[in-house]
Amino acid sequence: MSPKSIPLKTLAEMEPGDEADAFLLMTRKEELTTRDGKPYFKVGFRDAQREVTFPIWGDSAWAEACGSEWQVGQFYKVRSVYRESSFGAQLEIRKIREVEESDREEGFDPAMCRPSSRVPPAELFAKLMELIESTMQPGSLRDLVRHIYTSHEHELLEAFAAVKNHHAFVGGYLDHVLSMAQTCAYLAEKYERLYPDMQPPLDKDLVVAGGLLHDIGKVLELRSTSVGCEYAPEGHLIGHILLGRDIVRDTARKFPLEGDRLLRLEHIIVSHQRFAEWGSPKPPMTPEALLVHYADDIDAKFHMMAMILQEDHGSDPVTSSRNVLRQHIYRGDASSSPNG
Repeated sequence: MSPKSIPLKTLAEMEPGDEADAFLLMTRKEELTTRDGKPYFKVGFRDAQREVTFPIWGDSAWAEACGSEWQVGQFYKVRSVYRESSFGAQLEIRKIREVEESDREEGFDPAMCRPSSRVPPAELFAKLMELIESTMQPGSLRDLVRHIYTSHEHELLEAFAAVKNHHAFVGGYLDHVLSMAQTCAYLAEKYERLYPDMQPPLDKDLVVAGGLLHDIGKVLELRSTSVGCEYAPEGHLIGHILLGRDIVRDTARKFPLEGDRLLRLEHIIVSHQRFAEWGSPKPPMTPEALLVHYADDIDAKFHMMAMILQEDHGSDPVTSSRNVLRQHIYRGDASSSPNG
C-alpha cells in the first residue's frame, strides 16, 4: 500500500478534521500556567487568510521544542489536523520544521503569511487619489490632502488600519479610509440637499478631507513587523490623533486654508473617535465632524461583524460572543437563506 498523500493547503482551505501541510508564520508564544499551576504555552500561527491560536500543554510532545526552539516571527512548514471546538480553532500538530529555501519550489513566499487587503494596495491608492480629484473642488484644501497622500505613499501602501480588531492587514489603512471617505462623500451630498439653508452651510469638501485624513497619524503611530504591525514610540507616547493633527498643521503652512477651515479640519481629526475613553479629547462639535465620526465607526464595526461571521464556523444560528464586539451575531439557518 502506498503511503498516504498529505495535501498542501492554506488554513482557510482546511475544514474540521482535515490533515494537511501548510506554510505558516508563528505570531505568538506566551508561557502561562493553568489554574492548577501547570505550565503551558499559548501559541499562534497564521497565513494570509487565517490565524489560529491554541495551547501547547506542558505534557505535550511539542512542549520542549516550543519552549526552546520555536520563535515568533519565524516561518514554519506545519503538518497538522485542523480542529474546531467551543474554544475556537486549533491545530493538532503532527510535524513542524522551519521553512527552507527549497520550500519555494512548493510555492512558499513570505508574503503568503501576511494578511493583506483583497484589493492590491496600489490599486486602492489609485482609487483614493481618484476620489480626491473627483469629489473635491480645486483649491488649497484639495492640494493639501493630495500632498499629504503623495508624500506618504510608500508608508501607506504597507499600512495597517490598526494593530488588531479592524482592517489589521497590509493595505488595511487604504481599504478602510477609501471606504469611509466614499461614505463621507455620500453623506455630505445627502445632508447638503436636505439642509440647504443651514448656516454655515455644510462643507462637503471638508467632510471628504476629514474622512481622508482622520487616521493619517497612523503613518507615524504604527510600524510594520514580520508578524503584523506594532506601536512605534510615537504611537505609545502621543497617538495617531495628535500626530495626525500635527501632520495637517505642518502641511497647511505650504497650503494655507481660508477662514477657519484649518481649525475645523483639525477638530475633525481630534474628535473622530468621539469619546475620551476612545482617545478623542473633544466630541464632534460641527456637522462635518459628526458625519466623519459615524462614517468611520460604521466602517470599522461592519468590518468587525463581517469577520466574526467569516471566522466563526459554529453550526448554531448565533455566533459565540467571544469576539471583538463581545456579542452574539445572528446568522440564522443557512438552509433558509435566500442565497442558499
